[in-house]
Amino acid sequence: MRPSRRSLGISEPTVRRYLDVLTQTFMLRQPQPWHAKLGKRQVKAPMVCFRDSGLLHALLGIADFDALMAHPRSGASWEGLVIEQVLRIAQPDEAYFWATHGGAELDLLLRGGQRIGVEIERMDSPRVTPSMQIALHDLQLDALYVVYPGQRRYRLAERIEVVPVAALLPLG
Repeated sequence: MRPSRRSLGISEPTVRRYLDVLTQTFMLRQPQPWHAKLGKRQVKAPMVCFRDSGLLHALLGIADFDALMAHPRSGASWEGLVIEQVLRIAQPDEAYFWATHGGAELDLLLRGGQRIGVEIERMDSPRVTPSMQIALHDLQLDALYVVYPGQRRYRLAERIEVVPVAALLPLG
């Protein structure tokens, strides 16, 4: 989610200060962009995610599951939930997001001993996208995991595996 300073009617430095305060109070997470020398224009602004999907739903006036599924921000809610769970479990040395101005993107790039990509999809049957192929190649990923709301874990392609979100959520 990228708020527009124009839509808020305040200056860019004020928006940045507000975002920093919300990040420091653990209300938001701002994954920083990964930059590589690729010869492509890459996004340099941080991504903004709500860490608490319940709070996001309350702020958006979403009262129940049906309203959530019909809301245009349901994808942002899903993405924030999954990002929090992946980072809680993986505890990577470094975590970024990556996007190009041409449209290729990766929701999370986890760096430690390996380069692991995480793509978050709110669909029943994820498929390999051009964006995933570009990220695998350009970022030289060791593996790419696609997290989705389904029940089955399976291989989608070489170095790409689909993982159910239930595998990431705490039990009980």
